[in-house]
Amino acid sequence: MNYTLQYSVVLQQLPYLLGGALVTLQVAFLSFWLGAVIGLFGAVGKLKGNRLIRGLINAYVVFFTNTPALVQIFFLFYALPDVGILLDPMTAVVIGMTVNTGAYLTEILRGGILSVRRAEIETAEVLGMSHLQSLRYVILPHIAKTLFAPLSNFFVWLVLGSSMAAVFGVEELTGRAINISTANLRTIETFSVVALIYIALTVIASAALALVGRWCFRVTARIF
Repeated sequence: MNYTLQYSVVLQQLPYLLGGALVTLQVAFLSFWLGAVIGLFGAVGKLKGNRLIRGLINAYVVFFTNTPALVQIFFLFYALPDVGILLDPMTAVVIGMTVNTGAYLTEILRGGILSVRRAEIETAEVLGMSHLQSLRYVILPHIAKTLFAPLSNFFVWLVLGSSMAAVFGVEELTGRAINISTANLRTIETFSVVALIYIALTVIASAALALVGRWCFRVTARIF
């Protein structure tokens, strides 16, 4: 076998690949924050809701945490057109990843809320704090500090998981890598470069999140 590596062919497409990396971050960012909103309401509903609400949220969490996100996006993109609902690839991917993320974050955020000790709340009451002050100065800082590390790890996982968007024609990093390798047939070179870009993305994201945690929440996080 006389295969010769030719990375120059792939490096010429580096700006195109980096553009795909930005799309990857966009998908992860939207899915995380929209999912966080769902997760917050889900967590509060499981803790404070009536029996019906808790049952519906439990069913949602069980379904979406026990089926692959890829299958969920397949349903949105390929099954919904049968009933007249057409979604473009980007929208289907973001919605699919969002509802999947929301299910996981429901449990993560519920654990954070439960971690607030009753003694902390009672201390705030003794100091004469109102409910809003207790929420702002006692409960939310505790939850943020407790959950920052798992939420940061979850965001990094979303960055990598967004590669499934390529299956639906979204030109994020993996999608653009497929386009390049199909055109130049340099699969080894293309995907080894893409792997390095993914590593750079996760390292940069982890470092940035570690700095945010240290400055905002006094959380000491390891980058690796």
